[in-house]
Amino acid sequence: MSNTSAISVRNLWQVFGPNPEKIVDSPDAALPRAELREKTGNTAAVREVSFDVAPGEVFVVMGLSGSGKSTLVRCLTRLIEPTAGSVVMNGEDVLKASESRLRELRRTQFSMVFQNFGLLPHRKVIDNIAFSLEVNGVAKDKRHARAREVIELVGLEGFEQAFPEQLSGGMQQRVGLARALAVDPEVMFLDEPFSALDPLIRRDMQTEVIRLHQELGKTMIFITHDLDEAIKLGDRIAIMRDGAVVQMGTAEDLIANPADDYVAEFTRDVPKSHVLTLRTIARPARADEKVSTTTLPSSTVIRDSTKHILAADGSVTVLDGNNPVGVVNAQDVLRVIGGGIN
Repeated sequence: MSNTSAISVRNLWQVFGPNPEKIVDSPDAALPRAELREKTGNTAAVREVSFDVAPGEVFVVMGLSGSGKSTLVRCLTRLIEPTAGSVVMNGEDVLKASESRLRELRRTQFSMVFQNFGLLPHRKVIDNIAFSLEVNGVAKDKRHARAREVIELVGLEGFEQAFPEQLSGGMQQRVGLARALAVDPEVMFLDEPFSALDPLIRRDMQTEVIRLHQELGKTMIFITHDLDEAIKLGDRIAIMRDGAVVQMGTAEDLIANPADDYVAEFTRDVPKSHVLTLRTIARPARADEKVSTTTLPSSTVIRDSTKHILAADGSVTVLDGNNPVGVVNAQDVLRVIGGGIN
């Protein structure tokens, strides 16, 4: 996949402490975090992480506090210098870039949005948004013209001349998104950008990110500790624990087939019928089973299929394209709603 990836990460490590490079790939690296710290004085914040992100994909990294997710995104952007590994964007290893080249990449190819909005309080909205272009040496009339384009894109019309302190938290984060979009980056890194917002505003901002992604198709790496947010936004999700990725896949993959008890506990409270599709529960028809003429695509979310299944005069055939992959009936759906899958 790496040949067509927007981002290809291989064997990424971040070890804090004395002689961190000696920990990489050593027997000590497998020790639990507390034991490693006690034995060597080191903390492995990111352990041998590898993944690919396809162009236009929203890739979500999630985990509890201390899992390494925020350290990971800072390594990807070299806000923290990784101990080992590679981060390839457009065929170029960002970790090997010179300081001047790294500044150029940050100005032109990728942008970052953080929980702390980081707005310049003495600058108006339009100048905050245009700041990244100003750093790039873009003339004032051109950078303001571009700022107005993204102001319209993120719904900030009428607030161009406002100062950050005059805006709500949600509006300030819109400014942060607009500033990140102003340089038309190929990749956006978003590190828990909405975690400080009130729940209703947070939901609105999640919807805004989905809309922007549908309109612009940007590749995004989104960091969160909230599984509901991850499910809503992510094409795929990586769950981290103690610096390592313990499972990676679609929300359906994680919920239907958790890799271990940690992932199962993470996903325990998610309404399975809201995430799983008919593909997950389709089964062979029994010899004596009545099968109706009703058919449904295998990609149909179980919740959305319920009324059709209940209205059918027998089990419903599940199709992958034109190919039958099995049948489902009301009992199959009720078993999922009741908490089971198989």
